[in-house]
Amino acid sequence: MNRKSNIPNALKPPTAQTVAQTIDSQEIQHFSQFSKEWWDIHGPYAPLHKMTRPRMEYLAQAWQKFGDERNFSGLKILDVGCGGGLVSESLARLKADVTAIDADSNAIAVAKDHAKSQYLEIDYRAVALEDLIEEKPQFDLILALEIVEHVSNPGDFIGLCSSCLAPGGLLVLSTLNRTWKSFALGIVAAERVLSWAPAGTHDWKKFLKPSELAHILMNKDFELLDASGLTYHPLEGAFKLAQNDLDVNYFLTSRKKFPL
Repeated sequence: MNRKSNIPNALKPPTAQTVAQTIDSQEIQHFSQFSKEWWDIHGPYAPLHKMTRPRMEYLAQAWQKFGDERNFSGLKILDVGCGGGLVSESLARLKADVTAIDADSNAIAVAKDHAKSQYLEIDYRAVALEDLIEEKPQFDLILALEIVEHVSNPGDFIGLCSSCLAPGGLLVLSTLNRTWKSFALGIVAAERVLSWAPAGTHDWKKFLKPSELAHILMNKDFELLDASGLTYHPLEGAFKLAQNDLDVNYFLTSRKKFPL
């Protein structure tokens, strides 16, 4: 005798065709206003220009320590939320095979034009992470730098990252901690006093503590490998890596577990 399930639809597992939607349209609309200024080192993305060197330093250290014996040359890398391509270009110069995506089509247009002017080959796409799932990509390394605090659902976002990683691949995230120090420096000082970023760029309530982000990663079958901070030194006008200071900006590196 066949009986209908009495499990509510909301509690049933998603079907194979169900793909999480992570884009926050208001966030994209906000950033698209400033897309043409991505490569202005004194413009609204000036802090990200200052972060590029320590970001690359961290990525190199993380891959050397937790990846394999290869350098970045030939490595299949996905840069999620690439913006104008600041990190993507740095990786392309190291001969990595870079796919870079952003839901802001204006930012992608700027990124393509700038890469062309630098004679760099980067596979730029104006798509969301969920749009890649049907291709079943297998990246060695996925970067989500200053992105997770702008998505609609961090858990779904991490799950999509997992779907695009090869077994044993690395996921490197950077974001802002939810502390009073990050509110004072990341929002009050950066947006309201120094005008380093346009007002409304960040929502402090969407910041994630390292413990919260680590919990999400472990629930998505990632192994947490490293946590490191990024601090600003005003006298030098530079960001630097800081292993033990995760109060404001921080990196988390994790490895996708091999299936049993």
